Amino acid sequence: MYKNLFLLIGITMLLMGCLFEKKTTSNKKIKQGITGYVFRVAGNQMPAPNAPAPQPQPLSTTIYIYELTNIKDVKRINESAMYTAIRTRLVDSTLSDSKGAFAVSLPAGSYSLFAKVDGHFYANSYDEKNNIQSVYVQPDSVATITIQISNNAVY
Repeated sequence: MYKNLFLLIGITMLLMGCLFEKKTTSNKKIKQGITGYVFRVAGNQMPAPNAPAPQPQPLSTTIYIYELTNIKDVKRINESAMYTAIRTRLVDSTLSDSKGAFAVSLPAGSYSLFAKVDGHFYANSYDEKNNIQSVYVQPDSVATITIQISNNAVY
Protein backbone atom coordinates (compact mmCIF):
# COMPACT_ATOMS: atom_id res chain seq x y z
CA MET A 1 0.00 0.00 0.00
CA TYR A 2 2.78 2.44 0.89
CA LYS A 3 4.49 1.65 -2.42
CA ASN A 4 1.37 2.66 -4.33
CA LEU A 5 0.97 5.81 -2.26
CA PHE A 6 4.56 6.89 -2.90
CA LEU A 7 4.15 6.10 -6.59
CA LEU A 8 0.96 8.17 -6.75
CA ILE A 9 2.62 11.10 -4.94
CA GLY A 10 5.65 10.90 -7.25
CA ILE A 11 3.53 10.91 -10.40
CA THR A 12 1.42 13.80 -9.07
CA MET A 13 4.53 15.89 -8.34
CA LEU A 14 5.97 15.15 -11.78
CA LEU A 15 2.73 16.19 -13.50
CA MET A 16 2.46 19.37 -11.43
CA GLY A 17 6.03 20.28 -12.33
CA CYS A 18 5.25 19.85 -16.01
CA LEU A 19 2.11 21.96 -15.76
CA PHE A 20 3.71 24.90 -13.98
CA GLU A 21 7.08 24.96 -15.75
CA LYS A 22 7.58 28.00 -18.00
CA LYS A 23 8.01 26.78 -21.54
CA THR A 24 11.25 27.30 -23.43
CA THR A 25 10.49 28.34 -26.99
CA SER A 26 14.00 28.39 -28.44
CA ASN A 27 13.39 25.37 -30.69
CA LYS A 28 10.08 26.73 -31.89
CA LYS A 29 10.03 28.02 -35.46
CA ILE A 30 8.23 31.33 -35.55
CA LYS A 31 6.98 33.38 -38.48
CA GLN A 32 6.88 36.75 -36.74
CA GLY A 33 8.52 37.88 -33.53
CA ILE A 34 11.95 37.84 -31.91
CA THR A 35 14.68 35.21 -31.72
CA GLY A 36 18.06 35.54 -30.15
CA TYR A 37 20.68 34.46 -27.69
CA VAL A 38 21.63 35.44 -24.16
CA PHE A 39 25.28 35.34 -23.12
CA ARG A 40 27.06 36.18 -19.87
CA VAL A 41 30.40 37.96 -20.01
CA ALA A 42 32.36 38.07 -16.76
CA GLY A 43 35.81 38.90 -15.48
CA ASN A 44 38.63 40.90 -17.05
CA GLN A 45 37.83 41.68 -20.69
CA MET A 46 40.94 43.80 -21.29
CA PRO A 47 43.15 42.51 -24.10
CA ALA A 48 46.45 41.11 -22.92
CA PRO A 49 49.45 39.84 -24.90
CA ASN A 50 49.49 36.06 -25.31
CA ALA A 51 46.21 35.69 -23.40
CA PRO A 52 43.03 34.52 -25.11
CA ALA A 53 39.98 36.69 -24.62
CA PRO A 54 37.41 35.13 -22.26
CA GLN A 55 34.51 33.67 -24.21
CA PRO A 56 30.90 34.63 -23.47
CA GLN A 57 28.92 31.80 -21.86
CA PRO A 58 25.33 30.96 -22.84
CA LEU A 59 22.81 31.76 -20.14
CA SER A 60 19.47 30.14 -19.41
CA THR A 61 17.22 32.83 -17.94
CA THR A 62 13.83 34.48 -18.28
CA ILE A 63 13.46 37.08 -21.02
CA TYR A 64 10.73 39.67 -20.46
CA ILE A 65 9.23 41.49 -23.44
CA TYR A 66 7.71 44.85 -22.59
CA GLU A 67 6.13 47.58 -24.67
CA LEU A 68 8.87 49.96 -25.81
CA THR A 69 10.34 51.28 -22.56
CA ASN A 70 12.21 54.53 -22.06
CA ILE A 71 14.72 55.17 -19.28
CA LYS A 72 12.09 57.41 -17.63
CA ASP A 73 9.71 54.41 -17.40
CA VAL A 74 11.89 52.32 -15.07
CA LYS A 75 13.21 52.31 -11.53
CA ARG A 76 16.97 51.94 -11.96
CA ILE A 77 19.53 50.71 -9.42
CA ASN A 78 21.96 53.64 -9.22
CA GLU A 79 23.48 54.13 -12.71
CA SER A 80 23.62 50.42 -13.50
CA ALA A 81 21.87 48.35 -16.16
CA MET A 82 19.75 46.74 -13.41
CA TYR A 83 16.14 47.71 -12.79
CA THR A 84 13.73 46.91 -9.99
CA ALA A 85 10.54 48.12 -11.68
CA ILE A 86 9.31 48.67 -15.23
CA ARG A 87 6.27 50.90 -15.69
CA THR A 88 5.24 49.80 -19.18
CA ARG A 89 3.02 46.84 -20.06
CA LEU A 90 4.51 43.33 -19.97
CA VAL A 91 3.70 41.74 -23.34
CA ASP A 92 5.19 38.26 -22.90
CA SER A 93 8.05 36.30 -21.40
CA THR A 94 10.03 33.22 -22.34
CA LEU A 95 13.01 31.19 -21.19
CA SER A 96 16.32 30.93 -22.97
CA ASP A 97 17.58 27.36 -23.17
CA SER A 98 20.93 25.94 -22.04
CA LYS A 99 22.54 27.35 -25.21
CA GLY A 100 21.10 30.81 -24.47
CA ALA A 101 18.64 30.58 -27.38
CA PHE A 102 15.09 31.91 -27.23
CA ALA A 103 12.22 32.65 -29.59
CA VAL A 104 8.86 34.31 -29.06
CA SER A 105 6.00 35.06 -31.46
CA LEU A 106 4.84 38.68 -31.29
CA PRO A 107 2.65 41.07 -33.25
CA ALA A 108 4.42 43.75 -35.29
CA GLY A 109 5.57 46.61 -33.09
CA SER A 110 8.33 48.03 -30.92
CA TYR A 111 9.45 46.25 -27.77
CA SER A 112 12.04 46.38 -24.99
CA LEU A 113 13.71 43.21 -23.76
CA PHE A 114 14.93 42.60 -20.22
CA ALA A 115 16.71 39.53 -18.87
CA LYS A 116 16.29 38.23 -15.33
CA VAL A 117 19.69 38.57 -13.61
CA ASP A 118 20.29 38.25 -9.87
CA GLY A 119 16.60 38.81 -9.14
CA HIS A 120 16.40 42.05 -11.17
CA PHE A 121 15.61 43.15 -14.71
CA TYR A 122 18.76 43.67 -16.79
CA ALA A 123 19.26 45.55 -20.06
CA ASN A 124 22.38 47.44 -21.12
CA SER A 125 21.50 48.76 -24.57
CA TYR A 126 19.85 52.10 -25.37
CA ASP A 127 18.84 53.80 -28.61
CA GLU A 128 19.24 57.50 -29.43
CA LYS A 129 15.95 58.30 -27.62
CA ASN A 130 16.97 56.41 -24.43
CA ASN A 131 14.64 53.51 -25.18
CA ILE A 132 16.00 50.43 -23.45
CA GLN A 133 17.07 47.30 -25.43
CA SER A 134 14.66 48.21 -28.23
CA VAL A 135 13.63 45.72 -30.89
CA TYR A 136 11.26 46.40 -33.78
CA VAL A 137 9.22 43.49 -35.16
CA GLN A 138 8.10 44.08 -38.73
CA PRO A 139 5.10 42.30 -40.23
CA ASP A 140 5.89 38.75 -41.41
CA SER A 141 9.49 38.85 -40.19
CA VAL A 142 11.61 37.78 -37.26
CA ALA A 143 13.95 40.22 -35.51
CA THR A 144 17.18 38.77 -34.14
CA ILE A 145 18.98 40.06 -31.06
CA THR A 146 21.90 39.06 -28.87
CA ILE A 147 21.62 40.01 -25.22
CA GLN A 148 24.97 40.29 -23.47
CA ILE A 149 24.89 40.24 -19.67
CA SER A 150 28.05 42.08 -18.63
CA ASN A 151 27.33 43.29 -15.10
CA ASN A 152 30.26 41.20 -13.77
CA ALA A 153 32.73 42.14 -16.53
CA VAL A 154 35.57 44.63 -16.33
CA TYR A 155 36.59 46.55 -19.47
